[in-house]
Amino acid sequence: MEYGYGQIRILHVLGGLGVGGAECRIIDLYRNMDRDKIQFDFLVHYSPEKTGKKSPTSDELMAVREPDYFDNSVKKLGGRIFCVPKFVGTNMAEYKAALKRLFKEHQGEWKFVQGHLTSTAAIYLPIAKRSGVPVCIAHARVAGGDEGVKGLAKRLFRAPLHREGVADYNFACSREAGIAVFGKEMVDAGNVRIIPNAIDLKRFAYNEETRNKIRKELGVSSAIVIGHVGSFRYAKNHEFLLNVFTQVCRLLDNDDLNQYSMLHGMRIRLLMLGKGPLMDDMKKLADRLHIYDRCIFAGNKSNASEYYQAMDYFCFPSRYEGLPGSVVEAQAAGLQCLVSDTITPEVNVTELVSMRSINSEPRDWARKILDDLMLHEDYHSDVLQEEIKLNRTLTAIAGERAESIFEPEDMPDLELLDKDTGFDEGIALKKSRGDMHRAIEYSIGDRSQSSVYILSKLRAAGFDVKAQARLLGFFYESGHF
Repeated sequence: MEYGYGQIRILHVLGGLGVGGAECRIIDLYRNMDRDKIQFDFLVHYSPEKTGKKSPTSDELMAVREPDYFDNSVKKLGGRIFCVPKFVGTNMAEYKAALKRLFKEHQGEWKFVQGHLTSTAAIYLPIAKRSGVPVCIAHARVAGGDEGVKGLAKRLFRAPLHREGVADYNFACSREAGIAVFGKEMVDAGNVRIIPNAIDLKRFAYNEETRNKIRKELGVSSAIVIGHVGSFRYAKNHEFLLNVFTQVCRLLDNDDLNQYSMLHGMRIRLLMLGKGPLMDDMKKLADRLHIYDRCIFAGNKSNASEYYQAMDYFCFPSRYEGLPGSVVEAQAAGLQCLVSDTITPEVNVTELVSMRSINSEPRDWARKILDDLMLHEDYHSDVLQEEIKLNRTLTAIAGERAESIFEPEDMPDLELLDKDTGFDEGIALKKSRGDMHRAIEYSIGDRSQSSVYILSKLRAAGFDVKAQARLLGFFYESGHF
């Protein structure tokens, strides 16, 4: 067997290999697969204009295609990249011809075709099946859609996925994503398997040394940093994010009643990772709102996990999502998150997540953010120290009892408490369940202490990519779960 080419090859169909949510999750999964047994290839889409042909070959398109962010990663891992013309609605014949040609040229090479681009999955999956691919999978990753004609067109092309037979298996990252792509009837009938967007939890776990390094590089060592990670596209709702941050700044700058006195004198910054077609528009909006000098447009980062460490808070007001990996990543990093209630509830795994409607005023979001920041141990007086000490003790217990991780509503096992902690058992007995839940919320400034507890909850909810790689590896090898 040639080096880098596994016995089983899976073709993943995507729009491209840029830094999108689906792409990041698939590459993370690829890195954790047993690549001696299983290899991934990728089929991407690109405009044929530069080739001068309406239906160019994959090689012709690849010759003019600009490399995407993950191209090198795919090649280093042993994968191959193929290309077909981007589907624009009026080139159906050319699109089908390119697909038929590709699957005929590589007949027998792929055991699975897994389509993450569901807008045209009802076109390319049947072609793959007729070309001899044994197993075809439609994988839903978005729980909403664009507005206007573009959104309507996508819904029409996805309509065939609402019935059985188009794909052998239907996957979705959340129930809402499954309903959006396959329909409620298919989901309720058990014809859609929910597979969460898993991440490398250890890579995102809080690290104080990394935090200090990145904050120094960004020049925000003494600042409060509100963060966001996502491409600059309609779904991410950056205009609302910028308006929220504007209100945060105004509330702090005009805090005559000293509601946020503990934050006075501290610089505040909005750190945004990602690129996209709306990035320049958002820079102009930040300038009009007079907050541009307080915003950091960081672009795409290969070490995005390190930038989460530099943040103090995470704000994510998306219009719609399948299951946003960035919110899972933020929780893994110990960040308190304020997210829109249009996001799938499966992402609400830990006590770090709060939800708000994007129909609320940006000022309401801003007040919530500042109220939460006021409870950070880093900025707070000694009033909450006893509760913070309680949380540290409970986190230690959780670490010692890995087989039965402590839940916030449980009372602590006092027999396991270290007598040298200085913890007053009398205080513990007086704590209500609500108080213990609050103790975890109040310790968000002490992210290193809550890391074991947070990662355990995310792992139990199915967000560990290593466990998911083992699950899907078994599926790819056996053809069943």
